[in-house]
Amino acid sequence: MRARGLRLVFVTWCIATSSLLESCGGITRAAPAAMDPPDFFLAATPAALTIQAGGNGSQVSVSVQPMNSFNGTVAVSISGLPAGVTASPASLNVASGSSQNVMLAASSSAAATTATVTFTGGDAGLTHSFTVALTVQAAPPPPPPASGLDITTFHNDNARDGLNPQETVLKLSNVNSTQFGKIGFDAADGLVDATPLYLTNLSAGGSVRNVLFVASEHDSLYAFDADTGTQIWKTSLFLAGETASDDHNCNLVTPEIGITATPVIDRMRGPNGTIFAVAMSRDATGNYHQRLHALDVATGAEMKGSPTEIAATYPGMGANSLNGSVVFDPGQYFDRAALLLVNGTLYLGFASHCDNDPYTGWVMAYSESTLQQTNVLNLTPNGSEGSVWMSGGGIAADGAGNLFLATGNGTFDTALDANGYPSQGDYGNAILKLTAQGKLAVADYFTPYNTAADSDADLDMGSGGVVLLPDLSDAQGVVRHLMVEGSKDLNLYIADRDNLGKFNTGRSDNSNLYQELDGVGILQSTPAFFNGVLYFGTIDAPLGAYPMTNAHLPAAPSSQTATWFGYPGTSPAVSANGTQNGIVWSVESTPGAPAVLHAYDATNLANELYDSGQAANGRDAFGNGNKFITPLVVNGKVYVGTPTGVAVFGLLGN
Repeated sequence: MRARGLRLVFVTWCIATSSLLESCGGITRAAPAAMDPPDFFLAATPAALTIQAGGNGSQVSVSVQPMNSFNGTVAVSISGLPAGVTASPASLNVASGSSQNVMLAASSSAAATTATVTFTGGDAGLTHSFTVALTVQAAPPPPPPASGLDITTFHNDNARDGLNPQETVLKLSNVNSTQFGKIGFDAADGLVDATPLYLTNLSAGGSVRNVLFVASEHDSLYAFDADTGTQIWKTSLFLAGETASDDHNCNLVTPEIGITATPVIDRMRGPNGTIFAVAMSRDATGNYHQRLHALDVATGAEMKGSPTEIAATYPGMGANSLNGSVVFDPGQYFDRAALLLVNGTLYLGFASHCDNDPYTGWVMAYSESTLQQTNVLNLTPNGSEGSVWMSGGGIAADGAGNLFLATGNGTFDTALDANGYPSQGDYGNAILKLTAQGKLAVADYFTPYNTAADSDADLDMGSGGVVLLPDLSDAQGVVRHLMVEGSKDLNLYIADRDNLGKFNTGRSDNSNLYQELDGVGILQSTPAFFNGVLYFGTIDAPLGAYPMTNAHLPAAPSSQTATWFGYPGTSPAVSANGTQNGIVWSVESTPGAPAVLHAYDATNLANELYDSGQAANGRDAFGNGNKFITPLVVNGKVYVGTPTGVAVFGLLGN
């Protein structure tokens, strides 16, 4: 026992001193490795960074973390910066255990790109590196000057009121045949049915200029210098081997169908801004296509991901359904209603060729950033017809993002569910409020008590364009949120957007509606609203002014034009400087007959300021009319679509 205890003490002593001995009493232990040499770890945060050309730049923090008692100072160099990007300071000296910031910034001319920026640090033969993923965004386009105005959507805004309240050039005193007239013509390769759009102060074609955007039924998009008429670019939206669609034996748009709906522009999308358009075409095998295109406004080049083929299905057993889903057939439709852009989403509505069955009512939503479909709603999924056309007017939107539109003749389920909605989801011949929160859906509606008879007689509720009115107070001081819609049944409908009225089951009147003007005429146009007055022109009737009083329209106009407008009536536009120098512009645009541009005093439509037939020797004549033409008035000029291009009017000698 004593010997074993001594042995244990000896072994313990050997182990404790084995750092000095390789062997002790027959017990051997390997010598340890030498201590690791001093070193450092280089880091940079963040690991990914986005900067904008012309912006203030962003910082990267570079740190040196010591290992094994490293205490040197590391010299850090920076490489991989793309053109136009600088680092300040250009190099660093970072002491062990500390960090320094470097600012990465891009000049205003730097191109949009991605790059890998490498930070390399060295000291006493030691070298380490770290990378940062850098994204450079192009500089945003300059804002329009204070005196300018962009017109980026149909009828000037998403309320579709047709008002330009910033017109400082055209006045009651100078719009006359002596000082004002036709000053140019921008030729196109097909009918111009879409209303032109306009951007101020756009860098395009090598200079900063005002630019007019024109779409043709030959599937071409143009950019013209709005002041000189110089063509900046032209882009065909045909794919290889394609042509424009034929007219499908329907005289609504003839002889070809390409771009019919007014496009929409987002000036902040992409490096220069983006124009979105829907084009219809036919390929070499006879198949029809509807595509959504996104083009750079400065160059006309297709943006990344453009175009996208428009296709859709929706649950239902209605016209052109298969296996429980209604199928969108691109050959049965064309895009007549103007495009709408709200909160990064594009909304499209589709019309039929005449009433050529089978067709149903479609509203589709697409992301403007990806051009991918995000939502689809069929308005007659278990019935037929009910298309969205509104004589070229646009789906409207309020400040909360609710959508408003009207459908044409078609199936409406007069049997209602417990909440007062059509039992089968069919909303033909109706005014609709849609919610775009989550799934696109009908939030409210109105249809007249005799909706079935109207549809059978082709008396579309949705023949006119909708207009959302500004807040108005009624006689009791209640603020009303109203909209107007005209139809083929001779009546004008004024609806409360907070309670459209639904369907008056079992009654023979429209007492569920906020207000109705009976017998005003067939409206196949979009009204305009200015300074409390609604302006609209029905078929074979004068253009009338209806001043609102206590949030109601009068039964008769306060003034009207001496000119009676034939088919299809007239869609007015209004220019003014605030509430002063209000001018109502309208076009006689009967197809096959000479078109005439008119200008009227907004306070009294009996006072005609100008028409393009007044000057001697046909000085201001500009050819025959198109249907559903709305003049564009901006920056001292008036632009009118024709079968061969756009006529330009302005002050003579300018």
